[in-house]
Amino acid sequence: MVHDAAIETPCVIKTKDICRHFGNEETLVRAVDHVTLEIKAGEFTAIIGPSGSGKSTLLHLIGGLDNPTSGTAELAGEDIAAMNGNQLSDFRRDHIGFIFQAYNLIPVFSAEENIEYVMLLQGVDAATRKHRVTEMLDMVGLQGMANRRPAQLSGGQQQRVAVARAMASHPDIILADEPTANLDSKNGIALLDVMKELNETQNMTFIFSTHDERIMARATRLIYMEDGAVVKDEIQTP
Repeated sequence: MVHDAAIETPCVIKTKDICRHFGNEETLVRAVDHVTLEIKAGEFTAIIGPSGSGKSTLLHLIGGLDNPTSGTAELAGEDIAAMNGNQLSDFRRDHIGFIFQAYNLIPVFSAEENIEYVMLLQGVDAATRKHRVTEMLDMVGLQGMANRRPAQLSGGQQQRVAVARAMASHPDIILADEPTANLDSKNGIALLDVMKELNETQNMTFIFSTHDERIMARATRLIYMEDGAVVKDEIQTP
């Protein structure tokens, strides 16, 4: 029965022989080298490995933030690498949520405005935006902080706003690049617990690029990278 359920789970991300090389001949760096992967809906996956192993580059290729040298990256059945600038930015806006190490919030916007910004670009009506922002703030434990600007929030609170912003557009997948790197232990754990709960209750699909052992401990799948290649890919049982 478990096997049948696994077959029915839709595939969200599919890469085939994806490569990202820099330089040429003597200076060639194989940042990502012939990686073939499938990520299914509802996974809580961590891409791990030493610095320079290619994990952030792979995450950027999956999210359309970088273009592959060769190979393909499909999200929701569409080849991201084949898209032009406007197509790609619209596709990212509608299908992918990003969480970065540096939060990347707009400093002059309140928490509410930061969260609703993507929905504004999507043309979502005001009433729906308001409802969704309130819902997201509740989910990440920031009730009553809608009107605070980033400077009035702690690092942990800012990263929670970033998580809420990433989810607000109901993306197919959330990509998180070292999301806990700038947080102390207490805030890092609290943020991870929020994301894990969203994964379990909302079936949100998360892929992390990380060194953080706390993320690895919570991940349902660990993808190990070395020198641009996947050297091990394992499912973790709780």
